[in-house]
Amino acid sequence: MDIIFIGAGNLATHLSQAFQQAGHRVLQVFSRTEESASRLAALLDCLSTTDVTDVLPEAEVYFLCVRDAVLQELASRLYAHLRKIALTGNPRRGAGALFLHTAGSMSLDVLPMLRRGVFYPMQTFTKSRPVDFSQVPIFLESQTDMRLMELLARALSQQVYHLDGESRRYLHLSAVFACNFVNHMYDLSARILEAHDIPFRVMYPLIDETAQKVHSLSPREAQTGSAVRYDKNVMQRHLDLLADDPSMQEIYKLLSRSIHDKL
Repeated sequence: MDIIFIGAGNLATHLSQAFQQAGHRVLQVFSRTEESASRLAALLDCLSTTDVTDVLPEAEVYFLCVRDAVLQELASRLYAHLRKIALTGNPRRGAGALFLHTAGSMSLDVLPMLRRGVFYPMQTFTKSRPVDFSQVPIFLESQTDMRLMELLARALSQQVYHLDGESRRYLHLSAVFACNFVNHMYDLSARILEAHDIPFRVMYPLIDETAQKVHSLSPREAQTGSAVRYDKNVMQRHLDLLADDPSMQEIYKLLSRSIHDKL
């Protein structure tokens, strides 16, 4: 299929290349900055633009991979532009194409198009780090084109699910706890270690074992540490070490209390 990507960030970079490798054709990349648009277009050997009114009306599928804050406004501008263009007789391209956004926490209704859907790959993406899309769960929602979306998703992944917007919002919230917040804990750990000339790599075995345990145990069963027992002596010593950083003390207290209360 002929695809155009609106956005050139982490997800668009990986998703566009995955579709190209699966045999689909990427016609164009739009981004608000010339550098990001041209960089991704060079990887894909396609056209690029920074002007939404220059987006081609020739795609069968348009992927909107942009920040939540600009998604609705940009989708409306794109659709208005495509509707102004005299179509070439193919009602399933341009304004009549399928439009998909990739935002886990945004409603399907932010897209004004007639044919629309949500195509949400639940994974953390960084441009410089390869991703095996066959292992990435993809969550779909559409009232018009579910069959076509399934074909697109199954060209990339072995894990494809239907999920309505309300459930997807809770899925996205859970992913924030399991990924973004956990990674922030890694960063706080690294800062403590760095301040005392200890390399963060000493944490790799502990991090890997913690992640592997929840493949065979529930997170609740896998939980260990002083907060489980609410060992006040150990916890107070830790808080004393954080005396110069009240915000980290507060995080430590909140997480310790949460662990103890939930168990």
